[in-house]
Amino acid sequence: MIRRAAILAGARGRGGKLCALVLIAMTAACGGRGGPIPYDPPGFVAPDPLAGKLPELPAMLSPGDVVVVRVFKVDSLSGEQAVDSAGRIKVPLIGAIMAAGRTTDEVQADIARALGARYLTRPDVQVTLKSSLVRTVAVDGSVQQPGIYPAAPLSTLVQTIALAHGTTEAANTHRVVVFRTVAGQRMAASFDLARIRRGESPDPAIYPDDIVVVDGSSLTSNWKLILQSLPIVALFRPFG
Repeated sequence: MIRRAAILAGARGRGGKLCALVLIAMTAACGGRGGPIPYDPPGFVAPDPLAGKLPELPAMLSPGDVVVVRVFKVDSLSGEQAVDSAGRIKVPLIGAIMAAGRTTDEVQADIARALGARYLTRPDVQVTLKSSLVRTVAVDGSVQQPGIYPAAPLSTLVQTIALAHGTTEAANTHRVVVFRTVAGQRMAASFDLARIRRGESPDPAIYPDDIVVVDGSSLTSNWKLILQSLPIVALFRPFG
C-alpha cells in the first residue's frame, strides 16, 4: 500500500490525473485476489497476428468508377468505360453490362461470355479498375451519430457501428440490418448484434457502399416495418 501511494504521488507529480488513473488500474490488477500476474507466464503462447484476420474483400464496382476493358488483339472493343448511374458499362457489339455491386473478374467473365457466344472464339478479356470514387458506408437508426463514413478495405459490422460511436440506449441490438447491392439486385440481411458482441455469432464483413441500420424505438415507422419484416438469418435475400 505504501509503494502504491508512492507510485501515485509520483504519477501526479509527473503528469496528472490520466497517468494516476492508469496506474491505479495497473496496480489493482497486479494486487488483486488472484495475486501477481506474470507478463509472460509459462505455457503462454502469443496469438497469431494473422489468426482471425478477415479475408481480403474483392473490390466491388460502383457508379462513377472507371474501368479499362482490354480484348486481346481487338482494339476496337478495348478502351475505358465509366460505370453509369444505373450501374452499367457499355461495350461495343454487346451493349450494356451490369457492373455495380460486382467485381472486375465477374464483369470480365460476362464480357468474354457474350463475345464468345456470337463474335469471337475464346476471347481473351481483361477488366481492370482505373479510378474509383471515395468509398463510404452509411450507418443509420439507433446509433449515437448516424452518418456516412469512409469505408475501410477490411471491416466488420461491429467496427462499422463503432464509427457511429456505438448504439443508443434505445437500440434493439438483436436486429441490425445490412443493405447491399449484389449484381444489380438490392439485398438485405439481418443480424443479432448482441450475440455477435458476446462472441456467439461471427462478426460479418462490411463492404463499401453497404447501409447498416440498427433497430430501436427511435426508428421511423417506415424503417421499423422494413426491419421487422426481415428474419434474423444472416443471409442476404432480395429486397425492394
